[in-house]
Amino acid sequence: MKLSILDQMPVAKGGTSTEAHAGSIEIAKLGDALGYERMWLAEHHNTTSIASSAPEISAAHLAAITNRMRIGTGGVMMMHYSPYKIAEVFKTLSALSPGRIDLGVGRAPGGDMAAMVALASGKRPYVDEQYDKLETILRIINEKPTGDAVYDAVVAAPSKIQLPEAWLLGSTGQSARQAGEMGVGYSFAQFFQGQLSKRILDIYKSAFRPSYYMPEPKILVTYAASVAETTEEAQYLSMPIQISRLNLMRGRLDPTLSPEEANDYPLTEMDKMILEQNRHLLLAGTAEEVLDQIQTHMDLYGFDEAMINCNQFSLDSRLNTYKFLAEKAFV
Repeated sequence: MKLSILDQMPVAKGGTSTEAHAGSIEIAKLGDALGYERMWLAEHHNTTSIASSAPEISAAHLAAITNRMRIGTGGVMMMHYSPYKIAEVFKTLSALSPGRIDLGVGRAPGGDMAAMVALASGKRPYVDEQYDKLETILRIINEKPTGDAVYDAVVAAPSKIQLPEAWLLGSTGQSARQAGEMGVGYSFAQFFQGQLSKRILDIYKSAFRPSYYMPEPKILVTYAASVAETTEEAQYLSMPIQISRLNLMRGRLDPTLSPEEANDYPLTEMDKMILEQNRHLLLAGTAEEVLDQIQTHMDLYGFDEAMINCNQFSLDSRLNTYKFLAEKAFV
C-alpha cells in the first residue's frame, strides 16, 4: 500500500508556531526514512492555530533535508497568486530537487474573507475561472503558448528542467472531471467532508487525458487518522482532532487541546450528536484497523494511494501514528 503525509502544522495549546514547523521537519525526516511516498504542506491564512501559510517555502526546506520522498503542496490556493509566479516558484523547486516536487493546487481560499482581501492587496479577490487559471499555470510551466498575450510574452525561469507532478485538490467531486481533462492527478480530501464515492473517481478516470504531468490517471485520498498501540488509546488521542473540528464548525480555529482537556471538554447534546455524525471523517484505532479500513476503501472505490493527516496534540503521538502505519503497510 502506498501511503503519504499531509501536514497542516497544527499549533498545540501552550506551544508555538516555531515548534509546529520543527515538528514538520521531524515528520518529514521520519516519513522519508520509513518509505512514505510523498509529503504535502497545506495553506491556511489568518489563524494562529495552524502554522502552514506558505507551503511552497516549507516544501523547499523539507526537500533539502530529505532524500527520496516527494515533497509538495496540498495545496497552493491558486486564486491568490499570479499563474506566472506559481509557475516560476515550482520550476525553481523542481530545479533544486529534480523528480521530487509536486504542485498540488486548490480552488478554496484557505482562509476567511479578511484574508482573501488582504492577499489581494485590498482589491476584489480573484475567485472566478479557477480551472482556466490552472490550465494557464500548466501551460506556462511546460513552456507552451497560453493564448494570453500577457503570459505568452514571457518565459518562466528556470527553463528546460524536469517539471513537477501536478495535482488538483477536491473535497466534493466537483473538480474530478476537470482534473481528468487537464491530465493531472486528483487528490480527494475525504477527511474534510467524507463524500468519497466510486462515481466521483470513475468520472475522473473516464475524463482523463494523458499529459506531461501525468501519463496515466492517479488518485490519492486523504484521511484524518489517530493510530496507537490499542484502539482505546487511539480514540483517546483522537479527541483533540474531534474538538478542533467541532470548533471549526463554530467558526473558531483554536490551538489543539491536550487529550486530557479534549476528553473532559464540556459537550452539549447537540455537540455529541455532531461528533457522532462526523465520526466517519476520522480513522482511529490500531495500525491494522486503520489500514484495513483504507484497504476496504481502495478496493471499493479504486484509488492508488492514501495520504494521512494526523493532528494529534503531541509530536510524539503524531510520529507514532506514521511509524505504526509504516510498520504494517511497508512489509
